[in-house]
Amino acid sequence: MNSIRRYLSFVKPYRKQISWTIVIGLLKFGIPLLIPLILKYVVDNIISASGISETDKLIRLGWLLGGAVFVFGIIRPPIEYYRQYYAQWVASKVLFDIRDKLFHHIQRLSLRFYSNNKSGEIISRVINDVEQTKDFVITGLMNVWLDMFTIVIAIIIMATMDGWLTLAALAMLPFYGGSVKYFYARLRGLTKERSQALAEVQGHLHERVQGMSVIRSFALEDYEQQRFNKRNGRFLEKAMAQTSWNAKTFAVVNTITDLAPLLVIGISAYRAILGHITIGEVVAFAGYMDRLYNPLRRLVNSSTTLTQAHASMDRVVEFMDEEYDIKDGKHAESLDHVDGAISFEHVSFRYNDHEPDVLTDINLSVEKGETIALVGMSGGGKSSLVSLIPRFYDVTGGRILLDGADIRSYKVRTLRDKIGMVLQDNILFSESVKENILMGNPEASDEEVVSAAKAANAHDFILGLPQGYDTKIGERGVKLSGGQKQRLAIARVFLKNPPLLILDEATSALDLESEHLIQESLETLAKDRTTFIVAHRLATITHADRIVVIIDGQIAESGTHSALMRQEGAYYNLFNVQAFD
Repeated sequence: MNSIRRYLSFVKPYRKQISWTIVIGLLKFGIPLLIPLILKYVVDNIISASGISETDKLIRLGWLLGGAVFVFGIIRPPIEYYRQYYAQWVASKVLFDIRDKLFHHIQRLSLRFYSNNKSGEIISRVINDVEQTKDFVITGLMNVWLDMFTIVIAIIIMATMDGWLTLAALAMLPFYGGSVKYFYARLRGLTKERSQALAEVQGHLHERVQGMSVIRSFALEDYEQQRFNKRNGRFLEKAMAQTSWNAKTFAVVNTITDLAPLLVIGISAYRAILGHITIGEVVAFAGYMDRLYNPLRRLVNSSTTLTQAHASMDRVVEFMDEEYDIKDGKHAESLDHVDGAISFEHVSFRYNDHEPDVLTDINLSVEKGETIALVGMSGGGKSSLVSLIPRFYDVTGGRILLDGADIRSYKVRTLRDKIGMVLQDNILFSESVKENILMGNPEASDEEVVSAAKAANAHDFILGLPQGYDTKIGERGVKLSGGQKQRLAIARVFLKNPPLLILDEATSALDLESEHLIQESLETLAKDRTTFIVAHRLATITHADRIVVIIDGQIAESGTHSALMRQEGAYYNLFNVQAFD
């Protein structure tokens, strides 16, 4: 029930609109309740009436039908329109607010969360599960109450005509209520399992679509088809279990709602034969049985729908409650000015509590404007170290100081605003070249965008694109070469103009011409900024003010290129190995 309470907090701002929709709905559902009374009047007061001529009967029928046509043909259509419109409007607004909240939540979750969860499953919760909860608003908060109103009014009208028949009509309700309670207790769990299995299929599919080039290059189509079939088969299993139980529910409940009218028809016919009720009342009762048990059947459908919505609601709230690893401290301040001095004091770090440290007792002081190169074997902890500076992760031991203050004393967003990063695999979005560069500073002018592109040696190739700066580059920049993507990534850092710079394998896996252009841009970018360079090719970092060798999560050596070469230690060996490659 906690998920329902949480969900209602999103519904609360629209309670006036919901109330107005229900009021309109009462008219919409109430008007059809006149039809059995119209039938009773036609049978008892027109067709079977004695002492009046056929002409008078036709006049009565004409007035009755004229009034009915006015009510059903003129008054009811706009009522139907506005009830549907406002119901969908409220539901759509609630879903908009939830997705807006979830996207804000997504942007605050740490990289640790994303490393442990598939993006496809996250998308499934934001899209599929949120969409399923729409039925809770339309059905649970509106239609259920309107159906119950219809049932109550029908019972009251029936009771005024004949109390014994009304009791007969209600005789099956206890069986109906008991069956609903029994069947829907399990249906919610089955529906939640089905939703989770669907999310797993979507997560797997999302990864495979992104990695289709790998599947093709290794000719893994048959193998991947088997793996997909396994997950798809699990979803089918869960879906069929839910479908089977749902079918049993409908079979039992609909049998009960079908038997009830037969009971009433038999008793009403018996009482009419004995002269206790009129033929018109028999017809009216038959009509009201339809008005009574049709809403009950809808309530069965609503129960199924609400069970699915509730299961999805649980998943949405569960995701919404995912805790943040990186939080602003209670007294965190905005970081308005940065000189650029950074110190690592006895820093240790592990990705998860049950895993060993990837960094151990790191002590390193970096002066303002200094360029520090981090080198070592793959998996040694270089990238992990620089990821601690913008607080993508927090240290598990020690502290990192920026201009003498612990970086955790600053608000995370203001800290990251002062850091520019160029990575080996920079993420570009499917928008235009200009929009990707503008991510460095969304408020920048066109002239500043062009200036940043020129500084990154990207302007010339951009002009050669079909629409220049307005060219759409495809998902993850698929239409560009590796070197072109890197230069766009550098351009947006130029546009950001941060005092701190992190270059993580920014020139690896590039051809020599691209590497030369990018290296030239990076050296310009790093000027007068505190810069950390994680490098694989040691020849590209010989200019650094200091080179730090990290082996197995610890600092093994530190010094200039020439000093480390004279020591003939770990750096010397690494450099010579690459020189002879």
